[in-house]
Amino acid sequence: MATHLSFFFICISLLIFSSLPIPTLAAKCNKDDKKVLLRIKAEFGNPYHLASWTNNTACCDWYDVDCDSNGRVIGLSIFQDTAINGTIPPSIGDLPYLQNLLLHKLPQLIGGIPTTFTRLTRITMLRITWTGISGPVPDFLSEIKSLNFLDLSFNSLTGSIPASLGTLPNLNVLHLDRNRLTGTIPDSLGNLVPTASLYLSHNMLSGSIPRSLGSLQTSVLDLSRNQLVGDASFLFGAAKPTDTILISRNLLEFDLTKVAFPVNLSSLDLSHNKIYGKIPAQITALDNLQFFNASYNSLCGEIPQGGRVQNFDQYSFFHNKCLCGAPLEACK
Repeated sequence: MATHLSFFFICISLLIFSSLPIPTLAAKCNKDDKKVLLRIKAEFGNPYHLASWTNNTACCDWYDVDCDSNGRVIGLSIFQDTAINGTIPPSIGDLPYLQNLLLHKLPQLIGGIPTTFTRLTRITMLRITWTGISGPVPDFLSEIKSLNFLDLSFNSLTGSIPASLGTLPNLNVLHLDRNRLTGTIPDSLGNLVPTASLYLSHNMLSGSIPRSLGSLQTSVLDLSRNQLVGDASFLFGAAKPTDTILISRNLLEFDLTKVAFPVNLSSLDLSHNKIYGKIPAQITALDNLQFFNASYNSLCGEIPQGGRVQNFDQYSFFHNKCLCGAPLEACK
């Protein structure tokens, strides 16, 4: 009889425990982070986009929020909403475990970047893109030493590039393209990690390209559509791992004859400059070359024949001083 009773109580216990809710990530939602998120929602003006952010639900279940296994908010991605307006909420700086922040395609978002962001000591990826934010690129961003990806492209930022950005010890990608930036490119950007990729196109940057950038072993270098002058030959080198060099639509002037192209180069745009000399025959050995444009320069001589060169039509070569050979007219 005692054996039957023991078995009965074991069964009842198993039934009770099996009916209890299993702890979930959402149940671990940190209460302090939740309070901050609700403040952020209020600072945004309680938009419909954040309707799931309610006091009676767990914040790790909210739309646009990512948490770690301890329920701390590590990711915030708010994007594609024309109704969100106002300025960037300063309270974002009160999320101490935040690693990734994305504010994307929020055209009514205006103002500058809050100084409270310097409190984000764990953030590695900061992306504020396709918004209406304006003013200078903040110098205080250099205080966020954890950053390895900074993207402020497609905004209305003005002023010069802070030299202090070159002191960020982990920055591997810098996007400042498609703003209204002026002034020169800081020499300090050559102090970034050697593999750092730079996207500075579609601004109004002027002056010469700092020679320090020649020391970078970057995969992508985009300086196109600015007002840069002088030499850019030092950006090249056969031993470099670079696959993309875009320096079109500037006022650059140098001899291309002795330039050695990176062997893994896949995209090269030299167009709309004052580059002279010949196209090096080495271009025929670039097996990965997918895009090439040398039009609107002062190049001369016969276009090298072979490799992938003949994959490009006349528009990649025309409007030069005296280039000839396929796909242009035959040399005389």
